[in-house]
Parts: sequence; C-alpha cells; structure tokens
Amino acid sequence: MEMSEATGWSGARAARGFSVDAASLPLEGGVDPDFGTVRWRTLVSSDRTPSEALTLGLAEFAPRGTLLPHRHGPAEFYLGLDGAGIVTIDGVPHPIGPGIAVFIPGEAEHGVVAGAEGLRFAYGFPTARFAEVDYRFSRAG
Repeated sequence: MEMSEATGWSGARAARGFSVDAASLPLEGGVDPDFGTVRWRTLVSSDRTPSEALTLGLAEFAPRGTLLPHRHGPAEFYLGLDGAGIVTIDGVPHPIGPGIAVFIPGEAEHGVVAGAEGLRFAYGFPTARFAEVDYRFSRAG
C-alpha cells in the first residue's frame, strides 16, 4: 500500500486491510461559522484510504465547542472517547462521554455542545467517502 502525504491513498482502488495512525493526520474544519467550531480527522474514506462502504473519523472539540444543528441522509454513530458533552437529536439531549455510544438516524436533526473540558469522539457513516455525506445545516430563526 502506498500512502501519499497530501491525499492519503494513491494506489489501486481495490479495498484491502490497512491501519492508520490518527496522530499523523491533519485536523480539518473549525473555520466555517455555519458549521460550528468542531475539528476532525478523517481516518477511513475511500478517496484517502483503500477502503469501501465505511467512513470513520475523530471529532475534536475545545471546551464549549460546537457542531451546529444539521441533518444528512446516512445514519451516523458517535462513540465517546474523552471529555463530555451533549448530543441533541430531534430536540432530545443525550449525554456523550468515554464509552457512551450515540446512534443518529438518517435525516434526524442533531448537534453537539462540548462540556467545560472539551470532547473527543469517533464517528462513522455507512458510506464509502466522507464527501458522500451532504450536511444540511438548520437555520436559526
């Protein structure tokens, strides 16, 4: 398997087993005010890795950081790793923290607010590429 610094995966497109070190990947996000302050690392996405049918990443929030309310077609899961926060799904708050899994149905409106110590969780979609997830943000009004 040949990995490229810029794009991750540059070899043949056939899926195969691999491993990836999250610490070696760049943080993305945190710059669009419509999105919130969350940053993330994309670990598995077929445009970057020799994978298929699954997208996996790590979301990282500073204290009181946010992922603003939005929806998308595919279902999603979160698995809390560090810190604490609240995931609101269709108006119902759910705590998240180490070892807590959250399931978000497709098209459910959801958002995240990290606690005072920040928050980090793994997330995943049943899609080959992160780019296949069409985020539609709710508008305050």
